[in-house]
Amino acid sequence: MRLLVTGAAGMLGTDVVAAAEAHDVVALARADLDITDADAVRAAVRDARPEAVINCAAWTNVDGAETAEGEATAINGAGAGHVAAAAAEAGAFTVHVSTDYVFAGDASEPYVESAPTGPRTAYGRSKFAGERAVAAAAPGAHAIVRTAWVFGPHGRNFVDTMLRLGAERDALSVVDDQVGCPTYTGHLAQALLEIAATRPNGILHVAGGGRCSWFDLARATFEAAGMTVAVKPCTTADYPLPAPRPAFSVLGSTRAGAPTLPSWQAGLAAHLSARKVVHA
Repeated sequence: MRLLVTGAAGMLGTDVVAAAEAHDVVALARADLDITDADAVRAAVRDARPEAVINCAAWTNVDGAETAEGEATAINGAGAGHVAAAAAEAGAFTVHVSTDYVFAGDASEPYVESAPTGPRTAYGRSKFAGERAVAAAAPGAHAIVRTAWVFGPHGRNFVDTMLRLGAERDALSVVDDQVGCPTYTGHLAQALLEIAATRPNGILHVAGGGRCSWFDLARATFEAAGMTVAVKPCTTADYPLPAPRPAFSVLGSTRAGAPTLPSWQAGLAAHLSARKVVHA
Protein backbone atom coordinates (compact mmCIF):
# COMPACT_ATOMS: atom_id res chain seq x y z
CA MET A 1 0.00 0.00 0.00
CA ARG A 2 1.27 3.46 -0.83
CA LEU A 3 0.76 5.72 2.18
CA LEU A 4 1.17 9.39 2.99
CA VAL A 5 1.66 10.15 6.68
CA THR A 6 1.33 13.73 7.87
CA GLY A 7 2.73 14.82 11.22
CA ALA A 8 5.28 12.06 10.65
CA ALA A 9 7.79 13.29 13.26
CA GLY A 10 5.30 13.51 16.12
CA MET A 11 4.74 11.02 18.92
CA LEU A 12 2.13 9.01 16.99
CA GLY A 13 3.36 9.74 13.48
CA THR A 14 6.84 8.39 14.24
CA ASP A 15 5.36 5.04 15.27
CA VAL A 16 3.01 4.96 12.27
CA VAL A 17 5.94 5.39 9.89
CA ALA A 18 7.93 2.71 11.75
CA ALA A 19 5.01 0.29 11.69
CA ALA A 20 4.52 0.87 7.96
CA GLU A 21 7.99 -0.30 6.94
CA ALA A 22 6.49 -3.00 4.72
CA HIS A 23 4.55 -0.36 2.78
CA ASP A 24 5.57 2.39 0.38
CA VAL A 25 5.51 5.42 2.70
CA VAL A 26 5.82 9.14 2.10
CA ALA A 27 6.44 10.66 5.53
CA LEU A 28 5.90 14.40 5.92
CA ALA A 29 6.74 16.12 9.20
CA ARG A 30 5.42 19.54 10.19
CA ALA A 31 8.59 21.09 8.76
CA ASP A 32 7.79 19.45 5.42
CA LEU A 33 4.10 20.28 5.23
CA ASP A 34 1.93 22.89 6.92
CA ILE A 35 -1.57 21.40 6.75
CA THR A 36 -3.15 24.85 7.22
CA ASP A 37 -1.92 25.66 3.67
CA ALA A 38 -4.56 24.08 1.44
CA ASP A 39 -2.55 24.55 -1.77
CA ALA A 40 0.56 22.98 -0.25
CA VAL A 41 -1.48 20.03 1.00
CA ARG A 42 -3.08 19.51 -2.38
CA ALA A 43 0.32 19.58 -4.09
CA ALA A 44 1.87 17.19 -1.56
CA VAL A 45 -0.91 14.64 -1.93
CA ARG A 46 -0.91 14.95 -5.69
CA ASP A 47 2.86 14.36 -5.82
CA ALA A 48 2.73 11.43 -3.38
CA ARG A 49 -0.09 9.61 -5.23
CA PRO A 50 -1.11 7.66 -2.09
CA GLU A 51 -3.83 5.06 -1.73
CA ALA A 52 -4.41 6.25 1.82
CA VAL A 53 -3.47 9.27 3.92
CA ILE A 54 -3.00 8.90 7.68
CA ASN A 55 -3.27 12.34 9.24
CA CYS A 56 -1.26 12.52 12.48
CA ALA A 57 -0.65 16.27 12.21
CA ALA A 58 -2.35 18.08 15.08
CA TRP A 59 -2.24 20.78 17.70
CA THR A 60 -1.92 18.67 20.87
CA ASN A 61 -1.35 21.30 23.59
CA VAL A 62 -4.66 20.97 25.43
CA ASP A 63 -4.03 23.82 27.87
CA GLY A 64 -2.38 26.06 25.29
CA ALA A 65 -5.48 25.85 23.09
CA GLU A 66 -7.50 27.70 25.74
CA THR A 67 -5.72 30.94 24.85
CA ALA A 68 -5.03 30.09 21.19
CA GLU A 69 -8.24 28.44 20.03
CA GLY A 70 -8.02 30.03 16.59
CA GLU A 71 -4.55 28.60 15.99
CA ALA A 72 -5.57 25.20 17.30
CA THR A 73 -8.66 25.14 15.09
CA ALA A 74 -6.67 26.21 12.04
CA ILE A 75 -4.66 23.00 12.41
CA ASN A 76 -7.12 20.56 13.99
CA GLY A 77 -10.16 21.87 12.15
CA ALA A 78 -9.47 23.49 8.78
CA GLY A 79 -6.13 21.71 8.36
CA ALA A 80 -7.73 18.31 8.80
CA GLY A 81 -10.29 19.29 6.19
CA HIS A 82 -7.54 20.28 3.76
CA VAL A 83 -5.92 16.86 4.12
CA ALA A 84 -9.20 15.00 3.58
CA ALA A 85 -10.17 17.18 0.60
CA ALA A 86 -6.81 16.65 -1.09
CA ALA A 87 -6.98 12.91 -0.44
CA ALA A 88 -10.49 12.68 -1.87
CA GLU A 89 -9.41 14.64 -4.94
CA ALA A 90 -6.56 12.14 -5.44
CA GLY A 91 -8.81 9.11 -4.89
CA ALA A 92 -7.16 8.24 -1.56
CA PHE A 93 -8.77 7.13 1.69
CA THR A 94 -8.32 9.40 4.74
CA VAL A 95 -7.56 8.07 8.22
CA HIS A 96 -7.94 10.97 10.65
CA VAL A 97 -7.03 10.79 14.34
CA SER A 98 -9.44 12.43 16.79
CA THR A 99 -9.95 12.39 20.55
CA ASP A 100 -12.10 11.60 23.58
CA TYR A 101 -12.20 15.37 24.22
CA VAL A 102 -15.07 15.70 21.72
CA PHE A 103 -17.27 14.37 24.54
CA ALA A 104 -18.40 16.19 27.67
CA GLY A 105 -16.70 13.65 29.92
CA ASP A 106 -19.61 13.30 32.34
CA ALA A 107 -20.87 9.85 31.33
CA SER A 108 -20.93 6.72 33.48
CA GLU A 109 -20.77 4.18 30.66
CA PRO A 110 -18.20 4.01 27.83
CA TYR A 111 -18.73 6.47 24.99
CA VAL A 112 -19.51 4.61 21.77
CA GLU A 113 -19.33 6.07 18.27
CA SER A 114 -22.99 7.18 18.28
CA ALA A 115 -22.82 8.91 21.67
CA PRO A 116 -23.73 12.63 21.68
CA THR A 117 -20.70 14.91 21.48
CA GLY A 118 -20.24 18.02 23.59
CA PRO A 119 -16.65 19.28 23.86
CA ARG A 120 -15.95 21.50 26.86
CA THR A 121 -12.47 22.69 25.95
CA ALA A 122 -10.97 24.71 23.11
CA TYR A 123 -8.91 21.68 22.16
CA GLY A 124 -12.01 19.49 22.07
CA ARG A 125 -13.88 22.02 19.95
CA SER A 126 -10.95 22.26 17.52
CA LYS A 127 -10.83 18.49 17.13
CA PHE A 128 -14.59 18.26 16.69
CA ALA A 129 -14.34 20.89 13.96
CA GLY A 130 -11.81 18.60 12.29
CA GLU A 131 -14.16 15.65 12.44
CA ARG A 132 -16.85 17.66 10.68
CA ALA A 133 -14.41 18.99 8.10
CA VAL A 134 -13.09 15.52 7.28
CA ALA A 135 -16.58 14.04 6.97
CA ALA A 136 -17.67 16.89 4.68
CA ALA A 137 -14.58 16.75 2.47
CA ALA A 138 -14.48 12.97 2.01
CA PRO A 139 -17.97 11.69 2.82
CA GLY A 140 -17.49 8.15 1.53
CA ALA A 141 -13.76 7.71 2.00
CA HIS A 142 -12.74 8.51 5.55
CA ALA A 143 -12.25 6.97 8.97
CA ILE A 144 -12.31 9.26 11.99
CA VAL A 145 -10.44 7.37 14.70
CA ARG A 146 -11.13 8.63 18.20
CA THR A 147 -8.56 7.61 20.77
CA ALA A 148 -7.55 8.67 24.28
CA TRP A 149 -4.74 9.14 26.81
CA VAL A 150 -2.04 8.55 24.21
CA PHE A 151 1.54 7.83 25.28
CA GLY A 152 4.63 6.67 23.44
CA PRO A 153 8.42 7.01 23.38
CA HIS A 154 8.60 9.79 20.79
CA GLY A 155 6.92 12.70 22.54
CA ARG A 156 5.85 14.23 25.84
CA ASN A 157 3.43 12.02 27.74
CA PHE A 158 2.13 11.18 31.22
CA VAL A 159 4.10 7.95 31.68
CA ASP A 160 7.46 9.58 30.94
CA THR A 161 6.53 12.52 33.17
CA MET A 162 5.89 10.08 36.01
CA LEU A 163 9.24 8.37 35.40
CA ARG A 164 11.02 11.72 35.54
CA LEU A 165 9.22 12.93 38.65
CA GLY A 166 9.61 9.55 40.34
CA ALA A 167 13.37 9.78 39.87
CA GLU A 168 13.36 13.19 41.55
CA ARG A 169 10.90 12.64 44.41
CA ASP A 170 9.99 10.01 46.97
CA ALA A 171 6.27 10.84 46.92
CA LEU A 172 3.77 12.18 44.40
CA SER A 173 0.10 13.14 44.39
CA VAL A 174 -1.78 12.06 41.27
CA VAL A 175 -5.38 12.70 40.20
CA ASP A 176 -7.67 9.75 40.95
CA ASP A 177 -11.07 11.11 39.82
CA GLN A 178 -10.44 11.05 36.06
CA VAL A 179 -10.91 7.70 34.30
CA GLY A 180 -9.94 6.79 30.76
CA CYS A 181 -8.21 4.34 28.43
CA PRO A 182 -4.42 4.76 28.21
CA THR A 183 -3.34 4.06 24.62
CA TYR A 184 0.17 3.13 23.51
CA THR A 185 1.23 4.68 20.19
CA GLY A 186 2.84 1.46 18.98
CA HIS A 187 -0.47 -0.39 19.29
CA LEU A 188 -2.49 2.50 17.86
CA ALA A 189 -0.14 2.82 14.89
CA GLN A 190 -0.77 -0.78 13.86
CA ALA A 191 -4.52 -0.21 14.13
CA LEU A 192 -4.34 2.88 11.92
CA LEU A 193 -2.55 0.87 9.24
CA GLU A 194 -5.23 -1.83 9.47
CA ILE A 195 -7.92 0.81 9.05
CA ALA A 196 -6.11 2.30 6.05
CA ALA A 197 -6.13 -1.15 4.44
CA THR A 198 -9.70 -2.20 5.29
CA ARG A 199 -11.30 1.26 4.83
CA PRO A 200 -14.22 1.20 7.27
CA ASN A 201 -16.05 4.47 6.62
CA GLY A 202 -17.10 6.81 9.42
CA ILE A 203 -16.22 7.08 13.09
CA LEU A 204 -14.37 4.38 15.04
CA HIS A 205 -13.24 4.31 18.66
CA VAL A 206 -9.81 2.73 19.12
CA ALA A 207 -8.14 2.90 22.54
CA GLY A 208 -6.17 0.74 24.94
CA GLY A 209 -8.14 -2.10 26.49
CA GLY A 210 -9.54 -1.63 29.98
CA ARG A 211 -9.77 1.56 32.01
CA CYS A 212 -7.98 3.24 34.88
CA SER A 213 -7.38 6.58 36.58
CA TRP A 214 -4.20 8.64 36.28
CA PHE A 215 -3.43 7.49 39.83
CA ASP A 216 -3.73 3.85 38.74
CA LEU A 217 -1.49 4.46 35.73
CA ALA A 218 1.15 6.20 37.85
CA ARG A 219 1.24 3.34 40.38
CA ALA A 220 1.44 0.76 37.59
CA THR A 221 4.26 2.71 35.94
CA PHE A 222 6.38 2.78 39.08
CA GLU A 223 5.70 -0.87 39.83
CA ALA A 224 6.62 -1.96 36.32
CA ALA A 225 9.75 0.20 36.38
CA GLY A 226 10.82 -1.10 39.78
CA MET A 227 10.72 2.38 41.33
CA THR A 228 9.81 2.98 44.97
CA VAL A 229 7.58 6.05 44.96
CA ALA A 230 4.70 6.73 47.36
CA VAL A 231 1.74 7.70 45.18
CA LYS A 232 -1.10 9.51 46.92
CA PRO A 233 -4.52 10.09 45.31
CA CYS A 234 -5.77 13.64 44.85
CA THR A 235 -8.74 15.24 43.11
CA THR A 236 -9.00 17.30 39.95
CA ALA A 237 -9.85 20.29 42.17
CA ASP A 238 -6.49 19.83 43.92
CA TYR A 239 -4.66 20.18 40.61
CA PRO A 240 -6.38 22.90 38.54
CA LEU A 241 -5.36 23.35 34.90
CA PRO A 242 -6.42 25.93 32.27
CA ALA A 243 -8.46 23.34 30.32
CA PRO A 244 -10.99 21.25 32.27
CA ARG A 245 -10.26 17.53 32.05
CA PRO A 246 -13.08 15.04 31.46
CA ALA A 247 -13.91 13.03 34.57
CA PHE A 248 -14.89 10.01 32.47
CA SER A 249 -13.61 9.48 28.95
CA VAL A 250 -13.65 5.72 28.54
CA LEU A 251 -14.21 4.82 24.89
CA GLY A 252 -16.15 1.78 23.69
CA SER A 253 -17.04 0.65 20.19
CA THR A 254 -20.05 -0.80 18.43
CA ARG A 255 -18.28 -0.84 15.05
CA ALA A 256 -17.44 -4.23 13.57
CA GLY A 257 -14.54 -2.67 11.69
CA ALA A 258 -12.88 -1.12 14.76
CA PRO A 259 -9.59 -2.81 15.69
CA THR A 260 -9.27 -4.01 19.29
CA LEU A 261 -6.07 -2.93 21.02
CA PRO A 262 -4.19 -4.81 23.74
CA SER A 263 -4.75 -3.78 27.34
CA TRP A 264 -3.33 -0.52 28.64
CA GLN A 265 -1.08 -2.63 30.89
CA ALA A 266 0.38 -4.33 27.80
CA GLY A 267 0.85 -0.91 26.25
CA LEU A 268 2.65 0.32 29.35
CA ALA A 269 4.97 -2.70 29.27
CA ALA A 270 5.72 -2.13 25.57
CA HIS A 271 6.42 1.55 26.19
CA LEU A 272 8.81 0.86 29.05
CA SER A 273 10.57 -1.74 26.91
CA ALA A 274 10.91 0.76 24.05
CA ARG A 275 12.26 3.32 26.50
CA LYS A 276 14.66 0.65 27.85
CA VAL A 277 13.27 1.05 31.36
CA VAL A 278 14.12 -2.23 33.05
CA HIS A 279 12.70 -3.42 36.37
CA ALA A 280 15.44 -3.08 38.96
